[in-house]
Order: sequence, then structure tokens, then C-alpha cells
Amino acid sequence: MTDGLLTLFLLILLNLPFWSVFLCLYICLYIISNYALDTHHPSSLILSLAAQAIRGEDITVKSYKVESRITSRFAHTTVRSSVVNSGSKAQSIGFNVQIPKRAFITNFTMNVNGITFVGSVKEKTVARNLYAQARSRGKAAAIVRANSQDMETFKTEVHVPPGSHIEFELHYQEMMHRRLGFYEHSLYLQPGRLVPQFQVDVYIFEPKGITMVQTPSTLGEQFAEMISLTQSKDKAHIVFKPNLQQQRKCDNCTGSAIDGVFTVTYDVNRDSNAGELQVSDGHFVQFFAPSNLSPLPKNIVFVIDVSGSMWGVKMKQTVEAMQAILDDLTIDDHFSIIDFNHNVRCWNEELVPGSSIQIADAKKYIQNIKPNGGTNINEALMRAIQMLLRASNQGLIDPRSVSMIILVSDGDPTVGEIKLSTIQKNVKRVMREEFSLFSLGIGFDVDYDFLERIAMENRGMAQRIYANHDAAEQLRMFYSQVSSPLLRRITIQFPEDSVSDVTQNRFDKYFSGSELVVAGKVLPSDSNTLTSFTTASAVSIFNTSRLDMTLETEADTTELDTELAKQQHSFTGFARQMWAYITIKQLLSERSLAPTAVKKRKITQRIMSLAVEHQFVTPLTALLVESEGATERLLADSPRDPKHGCCSGCRRRTRRRLIDQWSGSSPRCLPASTMVCNKLSVSHPVDNDPHFIIHLPRSNMDVCFNIDSKPGHILNLVSDSGTGVVVNGQLIGSKQMHKNKLNTYFGTISVYYQPDGVSVTASTVGIAVTDGRNNHSFTWGATSEITQDGVRISIVKNSHVSITINNDIQVMVLLHRVWKKNPVSVDFLGIYIANDNRYSPLVHGLIGTVNDIHEGVDPLKKEAIMEVKGNRLHVTRGWQKDYRQDKKRGSNVYCWFVHNSGKGFIDGHYTDYIVPELNSFLQTL
Repeated sequence: MTDGLLTLFLLILLNLPFWSVFLCLYICLYIISNYALDTHHPSSLILSLAAQAIRGEDITVKSYKVESRITSRFAHTTVRSSVVNSGSKAQSIGFNVQIPKRAFITNFTMNVNGITFVGSVKEKTVARNLYAQARSRGKAAAIVRANSQDMETFKTEVHVPPGSHIEFELHYQEMMHRRLGFYEHSLYLQPGRLVPQFQVDVYIFEPKGITMVQTPSTLGEQFAEMISLTQSKDKAHIVFKPNLQQQRKCDNCTGSAIDGVFTVTYDVNRDSNAGELQVSDGHFVQFFAPSNLSPLPKNIVFVIDVSGSMWGVKMKQTVEAMQAILDDLTIDDHFSIIDFNHNVRCWNEELVPGSSIQIADAKKYIQNIKPNGGTNINEALMRAIQMLLRASNQGLIDPRSVSMIILVSDGDPTVGEIKLSTIQKNVKRVMREEFSLFSLGIGFDVDYDFLERIAMENRGMAQRIYANHDAAEQLRMFYSQVSSPLLRRITIQFPEDSVSDVTQNRFDKYFSGSELVVAGKVLPSDSNTLTSFTTASAVSIFNTSRLDMTLETEADTTELDTELAKQQHSFTGFARQMWAYITIKQLLSERSLAPTAVKKRKITQRIMSLAVEHQFVTPLTALLVESEGATERLLADSPRDPKHGCCSGCRRRTRRRLIDQWSGSSPRCLPASTMVCNKLSVSHPVDNDPHFIIHLPRSNMDVCFNIDSKPGHILNLVSDSGTGVVVNGQLIGSKQMHKNKLNTYFGTISVYYQPDGVSVTASTVGIAVTDGRNNHSFTWGATSEITQDGVRISIVKNSHVSITINNDIQVMVLLHRVWKKNPVSVDFLGIYIANDNRYSPLVHGLIGTVNDIHEGVDPLKKEAIMEVKGNRLHVTRGWQKDYRQDKKRGSNVYCWFVHNSGKGFIDGHYTDYIVPELNSFLQTL
């Protein structure tokens, strides 16, 4: 059938009565499918889909091996196969490999009876011209983008005489994307026959360590026991090596049961919320995936296409998905639903809270939708944006919340504004900077390029939903990825003149379970350290910030390369290739949004230059496979993503119109002038109970006392109801008794600021910040700065954290680590209160109880009598440790020591300062 006849057939099709359309489409698909099977036709490589990795009659597949090397989330995969023509006649033998759509092919080699064909990536026009000069006879290659999920197929075919031996080898690379808390690596295995040497190896190396590796039974339960996993702290090796008998569909079968996806999922260790910075081969990669943060509230408008073309399975799956999605909403979320065909309807004209009553009503509304009519995308999106604008302007939504529109459609507009570029401009013109648009395209009639452009231009993303039995699950999975926003306005920056060619480093949102990645080149420097600074916020740009963070990460620029050189199965060039991969992907997106032809040409040239340099087959480059001496050549182009079904000549919009129409208490008061305990040091030598070092400025002396309490007790250190500040410390015990005594230390320090409801709790594990509704956790592993209302928290990596309240009160908590195998001691905390803190007259606690010391203590004597508030105390002179300057050894402080847990020096007994909770104020003594 010629192209002209096919076009004529389609023109006839579009003029047939409605009842004849589906019959003719069936005939069209039947003819094309049979036409695709004609292997003698030059277009057959484009039309047919690969059912087997190796195709041919009377052939022997000696080996089929797949190896993936994943280093720091970047994978290099190699597929090798050795085949012999065992038949008595010459025949065509095919090699087909299904690869992820996000991957770039980097090379292909083929050895035919000792003649080697080697691939190289060139600009498309250059490759095509060279191919035209020396086309190979009896050999062909192509890359086919199939109408299926996340997959395209590399295909090659060679016509060889009997007894010929052929070896195929394909290489491709991809970056692992983190979704829902893990990375997923998929290998498509379809040998099509029994293979004596069949093996899959996946090597993972993650410098920071691996927390989890799993091999889901996606290939079939019968193969689950045949997969072996070896794992260490930072490496994993997964092997799948079934023998011939294990490959059989049944005991006596000659066919292979291996037909599907081999999946490996894993996640990495993250010792801080600041992220992970890696430097290798002159390039850097910064990974940012914070956890232990409270999700921000959401405002969502669901915009659902209910035109006639959604009738049937599409609508049923959409309704099923929406039922589950609505159940995920919380009372803090706000939402509404807009459904559209040729008209636009709103379930509710305003955003409403996600209460159980509203959700139940929305479910009923969704259930009763009957698809019919045309498609008015422009008007539906305008209504959705106006709904968000109205709610924002009227102050009906939480200023910290995230606002988004989720569009679900299966086709092009047929009613109202139908020009896609105009719709794109309309949406961009009215969308606020804090709103995002996410597009979901169902099936293949939809113009996916348009949905992708309109989403990317409005701080969102697009995804194709395949109209099959699990479309509802695909919709739910997509929603799960965007349902928990944690941060807004994230920026990852580096010191000036330290890096260049940085990929996108500003991101509108960070969603739980995902990961932000920034890469670039490292400039020559005298320093071996590269530092990154990540800033983020959890509020709207039109409101006062309630939570701001600055996180600092460092990396040695030589350490990782040294480590990679020791690894047998690592991918040493990962950082360089990952930078190029991310850059090209971003440039391809920019190219689709280029406002002018000149801009588009400049982006095109850069993409081609990078793709050729790094050997990536992209939509703008091709793989030229040449024999020795370039006497024979094969050409494989990367295809464009198909926007529409099988018939590229169909008038898409006209056809869609046809389908649309057819389907129709008060603490003790102390005068501020008598406050002498302005400087407190609660530090801990390894072999002592919590001790206080109090500097008395007027007499210029230091007074020390211990508190002999029990593990688990919470001691009040500062309680100031006037300023609303309380500082408490909880005790922990040593591992065992020492000299018949169990030493105690501070294991947790809490600073609570009541007016804003903000609590900062430092432990030896990390620092937690909460405002009563939201909880955020940070580790000691990174330098960070967080601002929550009037409270500023500054963390210095593995050293200390400073908490400053309204610039009036400052508390510093020091982290003390001990040798892990120490038989007695444990990690503990020290606390230091600033000298110039401005408390109210109501301040009390262990540091606010001394208001009178009689003059005349002789600093030269070892023992003395100290007069405190009429009490005569026997004190001794001795040394204590202050760890602020020297955290490991401490500096000696010569002080007067008050015995018996400070009796007479503090008001009352020390047990009067035990409180029930970390945020409890001290009751009146």
C-alpha cells in the first residue's frame, strides 16, 4: 500500500457516517498491522514492535547478558548477545532491545563473521549524509518509540548466510529519578527463546551508603528465588542467572518464560537535610531530598475532561482514581472540581476544606458525570485559575499552602479557543507565580507536546496516562508524587568563581519522596573543598515567611575519585555524563518553549554539540554504525514522541469532533537588677554529673555546682513567663556504674517560645523544630540556618546549635561525641546561655535563683565560706571544664564549688526544678 492510498483511505474514513467510523478504523489497523509484518518493506522497522530480543528462524542464541552499573544515581547499561545462524539458508536476524524513554543510547557495536561495525553519535544531517554514501545492504537499524509506557525499542537487523556468527552490543545511560521515596531501575527482558548463558547483573555504588535494595517480583513469582542480592554499606550486587530448565515455561516446554520487566528499587542514606554534594572528574552533582518535614497544606482544582471521547473505560478509570485521590485530602487542604466538555461546570464555585462531608459530596458528583459533547480546555483552565486567585485575594487559604491545578484530558480542544498557542499564552498571562499546573494526557489522541509545554511553563509537569486496565493506578501514582509538598522556592548556590555551567538551580517546589538534582563543572581552585548553600521556604511569596532555611554542604574535590578508582564495577565517568544528561534534558524542554526561531536555533546547536561530545542519541542526533573502512553503514535515529495514534496522516481535530459528537501559674519574681546568673555553662566532662558554671560579673568569679539527679528527670534551667521562654534539659545515664555511681548527662535540651508556639528540641541524634502543627527535623550532619517566626536556629555541622529568640535571648547547645565502644560514657549535650540575654523580672529556674553574694571570698584560698541570701555555704576551690572553645578537651575554669547539688545557692531543693514535660514552665516555688 502506498502512502497516497493510505491518505486516500483516511480521507474517505473522515467522511463516513458515524456508525461506520469504528468499523473502518478496525480495518485500518488490521491493514497496517499486516503491512508492518512485511519485513521486505523498508518502513517495516518503524511500524513493527519487538516481541523478542532476538528474531530469526533456525537460530541459536548462545548468550544474552545485561549489565547495569549504577553510580550515584546514574546508570550505564550494556546489553550483549551472541547468535549463530543454525539454519541451512541465508536469513535476517534481528536484535531488539527495549529501553526506558528517558535513557539516551550511547553506542552500538556489531560483529558479523569477524567484521566489526562500530557506532558513533553525530548530528542528524551529518549522519544521514554519510549513511547515504555507503548504505549497508542486508542490514538495518532503527529506534522505535512504541505506544506503551516509558519504553522505546532499539532494533537492528542483519541478513547473513548459514553458519554465520553475530555479536550484538548496545549501551545506554540514564539518571535514576527518585519517586515516592526510592529509585527504580527497570530492565526489559524478552529473549524469546531459551538461552544457555542468560545473566543479568546490576551493580550499585552509592558513596553515602545504601539504606534499602529490593527486587520486586515484576518478572514473575517463579523467578523470585533465582534472584540473588549481595549488599554492603555502600555497594549492592543483584544477579539473575536462570539455567535452561529454569527458563522454560513448563518442564517439557521449549519456550522461555522470561518475558517482562526486571526491576530493582533502592534508596540511599541521607545523613542531613542539607543534601549530598559529590565531586568527580571536574564536575559536581548536588542531591537534595530532605525528609522529616511537615507537608504544606494544598489548594487543588481538579479540571477533568468529560467530553464524548472520554466515554467508556477512560471515564471509568478517571472516576475510580478520583475517588482514591479525594480520600487523600485532609481538613487543612482546600479543593474544588471543574468538569468540562463544550460547557464548563463547577462542583463548587469556591475552594472548600477537605472535610469528610465535602469529600463525600464531591465523590457523588464525580460518580454521576456522563461524558458527551466537545472540549473547551481554554475556558476550563481560565475558571480554575480565577478560583485560585479569588481564594488567595480573599485570604481564604493558608499563606503557607501550595496551590495547583491538575488537568486531566484525552484530546485537543474542539470548542471555544482551539488554537493551542493562544491557550498557552492565555494561561501564562493570568497564572500567578505561586500557582502550578500539572497536565495528565490520557491516551494518544491528546497533543502531549502541548500539555507538556503548558505545564512546564507554569511550574508543573506533564505525564501521559496510558488508556489500559491500570489507568486509574497511573493517575493515583502521579497524584501521590505531588500530594505532599514540603518546601517552596528552593535555591542551590555556590561561591562565586567556584563552579560554572550549572544546571537549573532554582525550583518552585519540593515534594516528599522526590529529589532535586543540580550539576555543573568545578573551576580550578587552590582549595580541595567545594561548598554549596541551599535556601528554601515554606510560605507564599506574598506573605511573611514563617519558615526559612539555609543549609550548607561541603565536599572534598578529590576524595570521591580516589574511592571510585578502588571500585571494580563503578561508573567512573558518572558526574561528567550526568551533568551532560541533565543539561540536554533541560535544553530540550527550553527548546520546546523557545519564543523565537533564532532562540530555538541557538538551543538546537548547543544540544547537538553536547550530544555529540558526550555521545548521546537525542531527537537531534543519530547513531551511525560503520564497518571498518566505512564501506558499510547503518543509521538509527531517535524518534519524536508520537502525539497521536497509528495514523499520522489523520486529521486529528476533525476526528475528535466526530467522536465527541457521537458519545454524547506564676513563677517566683526576681528583680532584673539583681540578676547575676547571666552566664551559665552546663557542660560535662565525661566522668561527671551535669555541672553548672555560673559567672558572677560584679565579683568577677565563677561558681560551680552539680545536680545529682536521675536519668529521665527533666530539669528546668530557665523559666520566664514574662517573655514566654522556657529552657529545660532531660538527663540520660551512663552505660554502667562507675565507682559505684551512675553518672548522668544532658541528653536532650528543649527551648520553647510560647508566644509563637515554637519549640526547638536538641538531642544527640538531631534537632527537631515544631510550631504545634508542623514538625521539621534536622541532623547534626550539616551546617544549616532555619527561621521559624521569631526564632532563629543556627546549626554548625557536628558541633553546636544556637537558638536566638527575637534577638533578645540566645541559647547554645553543644554536641559531645564519645568513642562508641566506650564501656561507660554516652554522647551528651552541653548548654551555654548568652551573657547579655534580656529576660523579664519574672525569670526563674536553676540559672535565675542567685541574687546576693557577700563580698570577701578570698580567691587565693582553697576553701572558704560564701554568703548567699543569708546562707553561709562551705565552698571549695577547683577546676571545671568549659567546652565552648575546645570541644574535645575543654578549657579549665577555676571556680568555687558549692556541694550538695547547689543547696543554699539555689532557691529550695534541686527537686523543685524537676518538671513533667520538655516544654513545661516552672511552677511557683
